[in-house]
Amino acid sequence: LMDLLLILTYTAICIAIFKIFKIPLNKWSVPTAVLGGIVLIGALIVFMNYNHPYSEMARQYFVTTPIVPNVTGQVIEVPVKGNQPLEKGDVLFELDPVPFQNKVNSLKARVEAAETEFKRAEQLFKAKAGSKRDLDLAAASLDDQQAQLAQAEYDLSQTTVRAPAKGFVTQVILRPGMRAASLPLRPVMIFVSGEDHYLVAWFRQNSLLRLEAGTEAEVAFDGIPGTVFTGEVQLVLPALAEGQVQASGNLINPAMAPRPGRVPVLINITDPRYDAYASQVPGGSYAQAAIYSEHFHHVAIMRKILLRMAAWMNYLFPFH
Repeated sequence: LMDLLLILTYTAICIAIFKIFKIPLNKWSVPTAVLGGIVLIGALIVFMNYNHPYSEMARQYFVTTPIVPNVTGQVIEVPVKGNQPLEKGDVLFELDPVPFQNKVNSLKARVEAAETEFKRAEQLFKAKAGSKRDLDLAAASLDDQQAQLAQAEYDLSQTTVRAPAKGFVTQVILRPGMRAASLPLRPVMIFVSGEDHYLVAWFRQNSLLRLEAGTEAEVAFDGIPGTVFTGEVQLVLPALAEGQVQASGNLINPAMAPRPGRVPVLINITDPRYDAYASQVPGGSYAQAAIYSEHFHHVAIMRKILLRMAAWMNYLFPFH
């Protein structure tokens, strides 16, 4: 898109010059304009693309936590409302505590019986009427029953599922009467963390040497047409997803590298104007980004103009 805008701009300038100065269209003027454009635009694109890289792929990323109960049970209440701010510890939903309370009551009775048995064995041992082995068995039985009771009380407390941090849940589909299972692959809610979003732009590897932390950057969101926000490169992530390997029974092979992949760059928006839009920019929003290195810095003005032209083109839906 940037290259197309540059070509169209040059074409418009040429047409204006031909019209204003009434230059005749002949075998000399037209080829000169075309060849001049190829040389000028080609050189400008080379210097600009390498020293002031542009990415048409940037996105706001956010952290989510799958909510899976630590115990399995029937849902009896879902007080949480979707997309409303939550603090850490706020109740998300509750499971039927009756089966867990029954187990706690049963184990409390067993603990009392084990304590009585331990005291009896201790008295007999002190009176030299009982063996050390019987005392040890009674002590072990008491410890075991207490441990089971502690676990049962913990399970009972887990029937109330709470927010793990500040944030909100979205798309709440859980309803009373449903069964929530303690299975890692079966979350019943998605909790969106309240921490700031992460804007990551994906740049081609050709410009890797110009991607440095602290470098000036600009971002244009598709959802905020006509506006470009200033920022800076916070971090160039040191790993590409295309190169990851995991422990398995397979060796790496060329088929695992069909694409070169792009370098993820974390950009921090420092523009104070963004504060007025931050609450309106949902997580996952798409954007375009440009980075302006110190090399051939005078050429950066052209990249800035083109980025602003692209931002205004966000008003035209057919381009997306």
